Amino acid sequence: MIQNSDNQQERPEIASWICGFVDGEGCFSVSMIRNKTTRSGWQLFPEFVVTQGEKSRPCLELIREFFDCGRIYINRRHDNHRESLLRYCVRTQSDLRLKIVPFFMRYPLRTAKYDDFEKFVYILDLMDRGLHKTDQGLRSAATIIQQMNRKVPSRFLESSETTRQSPSNDG
Repeated sequence: MIQNSDNQQERPEIASWICGFVDGEGCFSVSMIRNKTTRSGWQLFPEFVVTQGEKSRPCLELIREFFDCGRIYINRRHDNHRESLLRYCVRTQSDLRLKIVPFFMRYPLRTAKYDDFEKFVYILDLMDRGLHKTDQGLRSAATIIQQMNRKVPSRFLESSETTRQSPSNDG
């Protein structure tokens, strides 16, 4: 069993498989959620996720074991699918920075997910430097987030408080 990211290079066949699996079933995302306990009222929430049906749980367990971090969550579906959905999630910033990012730097994704990964790394760096705590940093993060994955418009950028505070709307 792999115990830390330093040992990942010792199993290149599994590393290549994980990279390909994530290219098909993974996601690098950053959510921007309201949080009244922060100065700005907003919080960045980065996560790495791989999703599978319950029958493929062993694949997610293998990935979790390989990275030695994250958790597997179950989403009991009540739609037309016959099995529950499982999500392997890594949300801890130190695990993202020290395990997940270095792995995908060494084993680059080959699909459009690589672009999302680069944006993800940029936002983690922004957070690491504390820039996400500034209005300009939050605006920058929100602009990048809405270009990732589903390309959903940012509620932060559309909020009346942000529009009022925008330099382009000053006098």
